[in-house]
Amino acid sequence: MRTEIIYEDSHVLVVYKPGGLATQTARAGEQDVVGELKNYLHRSNKGKTASARAGEEPYVGVVHRLDQPVEGLLVFAKNRKAAASLTAQLQKTGGSGMLHKCYYAAAWGTPPAPEGELVDYLLKSRDNRAVVAEQQSGAKKAVLRYRILGTRSLEEVFSRELPGGSAAAGLTASSLKSVSSEKAVILAEIYLLTGRFHQIRAQMAHAGLPLLGDRKYGSEESCALGARVGNVALCAHSLEFAHPVEGRQMDFHIEPRGGAFREFFGNIFS
Repeated sequence: MRTEIIYEDSHVLVVYKPGGLATQTARAGEQDVVGELKNYLHRSNKGKTASARAGEEPYVGVVHRLDQPVEGLLVFAKNRKAAASLTAQLQKTGGSGMLHKCYYAAAWGTPPAPEGELVDYLLKSRDNRAVVAEQQSGAKKAVLRYRILGTRSLEEVFSRELPGGSAAAGLTASSLKSVSSEKAVILAEIYLLTGRFHQIRAQMAHAGLPLLGDRKYGSEESCALGARVGNVALCAHSLEFAHPVEGRQMDFHIEPRGGAFREFFGNIFS
């Protein structure tokens, strides 16, 4: 099982999802987190509960998702009561809800202010992309806050040797000439005040800070830098919520495992 269980009780499962594994997919034969958890619960509950003895499929309630190439923490409900409580926490807007997620992102671009807020309006296109648009019918407001934790200069990036070659080995000669000396690899912590489709990836790219390895929203440079270090450099590293039955605060934190974080910012997470 690629999914790692971080915490479990009678009502919730908190897990680590690796990049590359879908949270839930409709594609026949393709593994996902929900399927892995149902198999796990089926094995662990075999003969122990009335529903298991009756041969019923274990309940795994999806509260929120991470994009397939993104790694990080997810909480799932083990019964409908817990699912309703967690969903209600998530749906409160403007950061007033009790379910909070925080992310690490490694991006490529000109370093912005040390901290700030991005406010955009997003539309979902027919080709399954989030598009930044003017405020209009159908566009949903998207708000995130960021804090810069570290940078790696252009000189550091292009001199850095990674397994299989330099960090810049995927860049062409023509693209190398056009790279601005002001650009750098940037490590940011991101807090979402809204939860929109592909929100972080779309907003960061629109701000000139595409995430490393993001083939859907990235630039030639950001994709090349991320090509040798795995999936999109985005990790949901922190998850907080109120226990759906007991009411106590639940806090979970992990360090990112994706290659981009280890290779460019290993000293920060060591």
